[in-house]
Amino acid sequence: MRLVLIGVGLLVALAVSYLLLWPVRIEPAAVTVQPNAGFTQAYAPNEFLRKIRFMDFALGQGPEDVTVKDGYAYTGLEDGRIVRVRIDGQTATGPAPIGPVVPGGSAPTTVPAGAMEQVANTGGRPLGLQHDPFGNLVVADAKQGLLAINPQGRIFPVAKAYGGVPMRLVDDLDIAKDGTIYFSDASQRFGIDEVTLDFFEGQATGRLFSFSPASGRIEEKASGLSFANGVALGPDEEYVLVNETGLHRISRVWLKGAKVGTKDIFIENLPGYPDNISYNGRGIFWVALVGPRSKALDDALASPFMRKIVYRLQMLGLAATPQPDRYGAIVAIDTNGKVLMTLQDPGGLKIHTITSVNEKDGLLYLGGLQMDRFATIPVPPQLLVPR
Repeated sequence: MRLVLIGVGLLVALAVSYLLLWPVRIEPAAVTVQPNAGFTQAYAPNEFLRKIRFMDFALGQGPEDVTVKDGYAYTGLEDGRIVRVRIDGQTATGPAPIGPVVPGGSAPTTVPAGAMEQVANTGGRPLGLQHDPFGNLVVADAKQGLLAINPQGRIFPVAKAYGGVPMRLVDDLDIAKDGTIYFSDASQRFGIDEVTLDFFEGQATGRLFSFSPASGRIEEKASGLSFANGVALGPDEEYVLVNETGLHRISRVWLKGAKVGTKDIFIENLPGYPDNISYNGRGIFWVALVGPRSKALDDALASPFMRKIVYRLQMLGLAATPQPDRYGAIVAIDTNGKVLMTLQDPGGLKIHTITSVNEKDGLLYLGGLQMDRFATIPVPPQLLVPR
């Protein structure tokens, strides 16, 4: 019996030592978040998003962002492909920026309405994307950095490192009229395959950069961001917004005027995790909430010590990182940071895990990591009036 007790004591001591002392990869920081009021008041639940219409055919897994130009919708997929779909009901004839690069350019081609074409394959994970004033498709690729794809489908690296250190997770972008690209690097700690560790660790290492095509220069516009995600320029390009997904808020970096170079909070204490953001040019920012806030994660953020213990349990398969529930939600916010309207699908019965929302010609285009095609829904009539 004595030997049994000694053995049990040793096992308990080893278990306690493991939970308290075993080295871990994360370096948790103490994070204070505001109490979550949830989907109440301006965020009161509704079922507007259950009216969405999905595409008639699958594109591939995870169309994270959608951008529309010249009758095509472009999106990037989990396997590295960037594809486009004819959406204006027309049959287009013209040069085709698809497939492999052909010396001397591509021959004219006919593109049936609704057909899908491959624009390029980055070999990484394309996320945010948008066309620049020079005809290129600029892509924030989580693994390859910031890329530009010319009309012939050739890929050019734009930004992959800063100060000699590789960017870990280039996430989203917006482009100014002069071609300057504003883009986010979500984390200096973890790549896209370990995103949950960044949230669980709580280190605010995200950054916002600009790239000037005229000078070729990369500038850091803001740092210390909690998982820097969606990026959107405001009216007259006076400021740029960047979503801090880890702190459920949106920060603003001033580009002009008396506040140039400073950063403040545009809106905070959102009921979910903001992913991408876009500006419609009429006084409204559209924000995709990838999921509702996790109470377990909010509670865990207060104690770095407990998060290390939980992580050690995860290594043994005895605990899981808190995950948000299934929920579909996008938010319309005016230029003063006031919530105008939310479009929701409680429980995610029709759509959930929305990562992007972009407005074009009276439609909202929704992308998401859990989808195999994008979805559309008409802009609510009351939001079609310029503000």
